Amino acid sequence: MDTTLQDRLAISELIDNWVVWSDSGDWERFATVWHDDAWMTATWFQGPAADFIAARKAGFERGVSIIHFLGGTSCEVAGDRAVAQTKMTINQRAAVDGVAVDAVCTGRFYDFLEKRDGRWAIVRRQPIYEKDRLDPVDPDAKLELDQELLTRFPEGYRHLGYLQTRAGFKVKLGLPGVRGPEVEKLYAEGRDWLAGSERPGEP
Repeated sequence: MDTTLQDRLAISELIDNWVVWSDSGDWERFATVWHDDAWMTATWFQGPAADFIAARKAGFERGVSIIHFLGGTSCEVAGDRAVAQTKMTINQRAAVDGVAVDAVCTGRFYDFLEKRDGRWAIVRRQPIYEKDRLDPVDPDAKLELDQELLTRFPEGYRHLGYLQTRAGFKVKLGLPGVRGPEVEKLYAEGRDWLAGSERPGEP
């Protein structure tokens, strides 16, 4: 089998494993998808992957419901480096003002990867948030949103940010969406990573 194809298959499996092991609470194996110096950015977390794993575990144990679904992956490989984009949805269930709701956010995982000692792993994960929605679990439930709070968040994760804020999370503003300087900067960092830059951008 062509080496590049082998690399692409290994990366695709890695990305699949990230979701399955994270969402099932398999923290020991979840730790293997990252390099030791990896960085994770999400709406509710920005920091080293080791701290992200600990935060996910703590949330999982207290009943926080965040699950992921994956679509297709597009991967560019340059030697021992790669950039992968994977279609995904983030689905979080929580109570907002006493009403059980699901926030569903569609976007892409943008991953900076590197092969070290023959092992591919993530060195930086930056989601791109494309669009989202918020639905009561009970269709008959009535929910009135605080429009001032809702419009603080970018369009791509407006409702997810609203739910997470109401749930007590501190949500970061200015994360990449479909268009704009934030996502263009991310694409440029990906190109630089493949060309040999010292770091995977500026998380």
